[in-house]
Amino acid sequence: MPANLNFSFADPREAKNIILTCAAWVIALAAAVPLLSVLYMLVSTGGARLGLELFTELPPAGFEMGGGFGNAIVGTLVMVCLASAISIPLGILAAVYLVEIAPDGRTTQVTRFVAKVLTGFPSILAGVFVYAAVVVAMNSYSALAGGLALAVLMLPTMVLTSAEAMAMVPRKIKDAALGMGCTHSQMIIKVVLPTAAPGILTGVMLAVARVSGESAPLLFTALFSNYWFNSLGQPTASLSILIYNFSSMPFDNQIELAWTASLVLVLIVLLFNVLSRLVGRPKV
Repeated sequence: MPANLNFSFADPREAKNIILTCAAWVIALAAAVPLLSVLYMLVSTGGARLGLELFTELPPAGFEMGGGFGNAIVGTLVMVCLASAISIPLGILAAVYLVEIAPDGRTTQVTRFVAKVLTGFPSILAGVFVYAAVVVAMNSYSALAGGLALAVLMLPTMVLTSAEAMAMVPRKIKDAALGMGCTHSQMIIKVVLPTAAPGILTGVMLAVARVSGESAPLLFTALFSNYWFNSLGQPTASLSILIYNFSSMPFDNQIELAWTASLVLVLIVLLFNVLSRLVGRPKV
């Protein structure tokens, strides 16, 4: 028969546990207040303009009424997909090297240190770096430069989360694969990567969620465009820059669109964060 657990403040350990649990809930609720207030403000202010025309029309100019920001959504998706196509393979390959090829090497130690430093790297510096390396060379702002700047910000997160996911694969599983005749590369491809896939996907979602709302690097690389996406070599619209531009305008229509674009951007980031939690949830 299971023991009957009776909690009592007479026991110092039980009292401490109850007090700390209550304190943790109070802190969590206090931290949720700003988030919920921002969400309420975005829904109440920008929710009224939600409609199909926002996703199919171009931004209005000057005193024009109506309009939308479909080009900014497309531009954001294009640059985030480009950044993902660059950073995800590189991040996974780097993690394989760190965990499976040279886990104790000096290069591995330096790489881990640099990746950790870059996780706190100011995003505007990534934009300045890509501006000097790509925009100046191409003599034009472009979606390609914007995607590269976002890839610079995604890469450290991809490397660290992928390496952590691979390091959590039990050694016994790896040894079993090698004992059955698999080569080291086959063991990595057929055992380590599939087993670590949920953790890697969580890192992908978190990295994408981070760069989806970035504006500083895009100011130096993609700039903005009032037209639909046409080429990787031309300036491209994005939601974050549209919000930055429209929020400072003296026109009510543009300010309302900025609020609605903020709501859409927050929902996109929230969606990726929720997906990362669902993907990374341990299987029962």
